[in-house]
Amino acid sequence: MKFRPLHDRVVVRRIESEEKTKGGIIIPDTAKEKPQEGEIVAVGSGARDESGKIVALDVKAGDRVLFGKWSGTEVKIDGQDLLIMKESDIMGVIA
Repeated sequence: MKFRPLHDRVVVRRIESEEKTKGGIIIPDTAKEKPQEGEIVAVGSGARDESGKIVALDVKAGDRVLFGKWSGTEVKIDGQDLLIMKESDIMGVIA
């Protein structure tokens, strides 16, 4: 199934963090926090400004981004756990 978000929304796939610390301690699943880093899977066409023109988004598919801990809505599409969020929930792009 193909999915295209509307307006200024983006679809993000979380990037899982390391399973152990730098010191070699393995972190169990129950103690892990949800990662705040992800990869953009799909983007909408953009938001409209006051004059009605579409303003393109600053992110594109394939960008690695940081977002807030509680940002977005979790969905499952084609068996993948994804997040749908507004572009304004993204804090920045990782270069």
